[in-house]
Amino acid sequence: MEKQILHVDVNNAFLSWTAVEMLKKGNNIDIRDIPAIIGGDETKRSGIVLAKSMKAKECGIRTGEPIYHAKIKCPSIRIFTSNYKIYRQYSDSLYKLLSNYTDKIERYSIDECFLDMTNYLCGRNLIDVAKEISVRIKKELKFTVNIGVAHNKLLAKMASDFQKPDKVHILYEEDIISKMWPLPVSELFMLGRKTVPKLYNMRIKTIGDLAKSDKFMLIKKFGKHGLKMWEYANGIDDSEVIYQPEKPKSVSNEATLPINVIKTEKLEEILLTLSEQVTFRLRKHKMVGEVVAVQLRTDEFKDTIHQRKLGFTTDNTSQVYEIAKSLLHEFYKDGTPIRLVGLRVGNLTEKDQEQLSFFTSEKNNKQKELDKTLDNIKNKYGYQSITRASEINIKKMIKTDKL
Repeated sequence: MEKQILHVDVNNAFLSWTAVEMLKKGNNIDIRDIPAIIGGDETKRSGIVLAKSMKAKECGIRTGEPIYHAKIKCPSIRIFTSNYKIYRQYSDSLYKLLSNYTDKIERYSIDECFLDMTNYLCGRNLIDVAKEISVRIKKELKFTVNIGVAHNKLLAKMASDFQKPDKVHILYEEDIISKMWPLPVSELFMLGRKTVPKLYNMRIKTIGDLAKSDKFMLIKKFGKHGLKMWEYANGIDDSEVIYQPEKPKSVSNEATLPINVIKTEKLEEILLTLSEQVTFRLRKHKMVGEVVAVQLRTDEFKDTIHQRKLGFTTDNTSQVYEIAKSLLHEFYKDGTPIRLVGLRVGNLTEKDQEQLSFFTSEKNNKQKELDKTLDNIKNKYGYQSITRASEINIKKMIKTDKL
């Protein structure tokens, strides 16, 4: 199966996160819109530019240069100190949002993540998911990102470094010649500064020049690194997204609706789709949950959440759906425009510690067997290989976030 990879890179992370935090505290100036930098202590060797606004960039200020030079280029520059505690909080909020889409996330740095979406698209298009993530980050977290869309980590990383800020870029294998090869060889991922002059002396000035070079000549001169350079220049990368497999505390899913939904029966159909996806994921983790919660967001972005503690644990699709539907009827009235529906199962425990319901019935046992059979088919042939008839119509209307 062809990998489906995203690389998410926060635009001017330290400055953006500082700006968002200042606005939260009542500051009436967005420092992203003025000449501003994040700098280290000027009295120490760390007195360099760590991040800069677009206005500062227009003044010729570069990341990594001394703050003293930045002041000469722009006497009115505003300087703000770094706060790694705040940065970690915003990095965590980004990770939490991304975890709505896949379990396989590699935190490459404090402001970069790789996402392996290969088995989590549920029939959706990778580009559509990337665009949705970009919009959600901007609306919910108040900063912007670049996202690279590709079939391996290398190309996703290269794509995210294309034109900035706030862009989604595609770099598939068929795009390498037109989009990547014309770039200066110095732009190639993981190419060290000391290597670039040596390549220039070999008349290798673009990534395309490197890709067309004799592979064995590069190996002879640079060793294993020469082979890796040649592979990267040709878009070859079989590395995996390195993530920490851990048991989730809850499993949730959301459906963002392109149009207002005002009918209870339509919301029930969406909850059925979400129940299928959430319980499928629960069973993959071999977890069961004791709490079911339903979230509705209106067209005015007002959220309402109702939840219920069950008194037993479950990963049963039918049970979760019936409880979710009951919760929906408790707090929703026809006519309220809804733009997002969410479903969460929480208070998770290991499957082998499952607390059985006193009301466990033959019907539920049959549902368990059905769930197991469907899971086996989906795991073998892909999630979309078998689905409910009602789900086909729903997917024409909604865009689901996870799986």
